[in-house]
Amino acid sequence: MSYDLTSVRLDRSRPLREQIYPMVRSLLLTGTIKPGEVIDEKAIAAQLQVSRTPVREAVKRLSDEHLIEVIAQSATRAARIDAREIEESFLIRRALEMESATQAATRMSQDHADRLHDILMLHARAVERKHFVEAIARDDEFHRYICEISDLPRLWSTIEISKAQLDRCRHLMLPRAGEAERTLEQHREIIRGLNSGDPAKASAAMKAHLDAAYRSTVAVLEGPGLG
Repeated sequence: MSYDLTSVRLDRSRPLREQIYPMVRSLLLTGTIKPGEVIDEKAIAAQLQVSRTPVREAVKRLSDEHLIEVIAQSATRAARIDAREIEESFLIRRALEMESATQAATRMSQDHADRLHDILMLHARAVERKHFVEAIARDDEFHRYICEISDLPRLWSTIEISKAQLDRCRHLMLPRAGEAERTLEQHREIIRGLNSGDPAKASAAMKAHLDAAYRSTVAVLEGPGLG
């Protein structure tokens, strides 16, 4: 395996599968487990000092999200990046987040605006320090908070699952020159749209941001080095 989980300490008082699932999911999304790489359930269980059952349950859940391919009588592998699945993920995310921005624009307060600016500042600091994994986390925090403002409590969990294929490309995109800076400016434009109180303006700003991100994703997909 290209990753070491021996230092991980699980909380034995909590369901193990609920801790192993996000751990392996993060390894897949960040590219630590590369597309096409074999996932050894037995080795993961041994490193975490658990039975194979919670690992198998986590793998099944990730398979349902199309992040893992379970090949009968063969091997379990990280799914290869597929352009059609990326496009489908983008279309679902764009529809949901445009609605999120539409709803949030009618509920914006000064406290909401201040919190979005705080997240943006932390995002910019992570980019400046080239802490790209943190930058992506701050990016997600920005979008998640807009869902909170929109008062649609289940929306973000749906978006988070649907955008998993996009996230695998995001970790390849951010180190590209100017990519993170463009994202920050697009987030500022979304805040301006939300602050205007105009749902159409907020939705359009969100659409422009996600469309631009998808164009960058397509450029990554068409480049060399993706399995």
